[in-house]
Amino acid sequence: MFESLKSTIQDLLHGRVAPGDRSAAVYEMKRALVSAKLGVEDLREGVEITRRKLATEREQLATVQRRKTLAEGINDAETIALAVKYEQQHGDHVNVLQRKLDAQEEEAQLAERELAEMMTQLKAANAGVGSNTDPTAPRKGEISDEELGLPNDSKLHDELNSLARSSRRNAADADAEAKLAELKRKMGQ
Repeated sequence: MFESLKSTIQDLLHGRVAPGDRSAAVYEMKRALVSAKLGVEDLREGVEITRRKLATEREQLATVQRRKTLAEGINDAETIALAVKYEQQHGDHVNVLQRKLDAQEEEAQLAERELAEMMTQLKAANAGVGSNTDPTAPRKGEISDEELGLPNDSKLHDELNSLARSSRRNAADADAEAKLAELKRKMGQ
């Protein structure tokens, strides 16, 4: 998923980046990792949206099955036929959504593992591994952006905050639409 970033990290760790270019490469990697974190958050939000849709479909399937049972109890052939039709539709939707949820969960877990691995490697690169300096030299924690000569990029922070707000707003809108659709469905029955 993050092949270009992984390649850059490997170049840093194995000394394939010129010493003068290391600071810029580490800075760009930090920016890319922030974007990757947002991507992982989006994947997780997608999982939650699918989970809610699946729960709604399961509720609808259970409702149709109850109605079918009631119709069978009074020998209402027309209602039974409709219930069988909708039971099949909702059952198909449940199956598709379950497979989608499984795939989304696996994708999110994979992305989280890759991100964690890259963050560990970036910390090593940030600490000087592959720079032909002594990475075992005593240090107080990580090298900060200031120590690398990187400015505090307030424009980047503002952009990331804006992306996070937009992502939360989109998730809230999707949730509200799902709830509205559920309410409309209940009122229509």
